[in-house]
Amino acid sequence: MNDSQIDLDRQLYELHAEMCKVFSHAKRLQIVNTLRETEMTVSELVEKTGMTMANLSQHLSMMRGRRILTTRREGNSVYYRIANPKMLRAFDTLREVLFEQIEADGSLLEQRSSVRR
Repeated sequence: MNDSQIDLDRQLYELHAEMCKVFSHAKRLQIVNTLRETEMTVSELVEKTGMTMANLSQHLSMMRGRRILTTRREGNSVYYRIANPKMLRAFDTLREVLFEQIEADGSLLEQRSSVRR
């Protein structure tokens, strides 16, 4: 592997880690899931998520900076949407893994309790 490939790989790992930071906070995951079907204004997102305007604005700014979300302006309204629908595949894959783990943990708990009886 040459130096330019190593530099490219390093840069890609860093970008990947930055993007994954979005998935490291429950509220940001809620925002991604809320925007999965349609774009929304900040006030609509406040209503749907139950977050405060200040908290939501911080998350939206961070997500926009990492190019997870994009915006468009219509009059006085700013609409947020998922920048790339492929992001939802990553989101859904992680949720599937978690559901499988929860099911496996539940099965283990059931097995343990039946052995103890």
